[in-house]
Amino acid sequence: MTTRKTGARRKSKPKHAYRLLVKLEGSEPAVWRMINMPGHMTLADLDRVIQAAMGWTNSHMHMFAIDGKLYGWADEEWIDDEPVLPDDAFTLDEVLGAAVKGFLHEYDFGDGWHHDVTVQAVELANEGRNSWPMCLAGANACPPEDVGGLGGYEEFLQAINDPSHEQHDAMWRWCGGPFDPKGFDINSANRAIRDALSELL
Repeated sequence: MTTRKTGARRKSKPKHAYRLLVKLEGSEPAVWRMINMPGHMTLADLDRVIQAAMGWTNSHMHMFAIDGKLYGWADEEWIDDEPVLPDDAFTLDEVLGAAVKGFLHEYDFGDGWHHDVTVQAVELANEGRNSWPMCLAGANACPPEDVGGLGGYEEFLQAINDPSHEQHDAMWRWCGGPFDPKGFDINSANRAIRDALSELL
């Protein structure tokens, strides 16, 4: 598992609260989450919130592409033409401000899960209403880790939903039981967000 503390979180109060629509690119029906993020938290924190809300397990690398720049966890073994800025050194207030309308979050460079993130609203931070990360809404289940991208996920669904499929039993065991592609629970998403961030405090 790829783990890292996001120790650069700033202690200053947020200027803004960002309402972000996160969609898994290419998913049909769309896998999406609406999240709230206070502006004083870092991009590394945002990565953990996106993963927790979606249902990922922080087992792989990630990267943000925002306004022509890349942010993530620089890996000497992963060669890229563009420099990767440390995502734990930049807050949302600094990077998004009030001007950025959308950006990309990539998780698991092997399976290549791309999340299109749209800034739905930029509000003034209000300590009693929007100054903490939370999932506000969502739909459909996140694909299982290491399923093989969108193509692998489609094959997985065909196998696990058809008892006569030659891979049905293998996928059942691999997944740990039945899988509901429409399954989403906002309470579970918010518990996962709290658990993910509590590890970093």
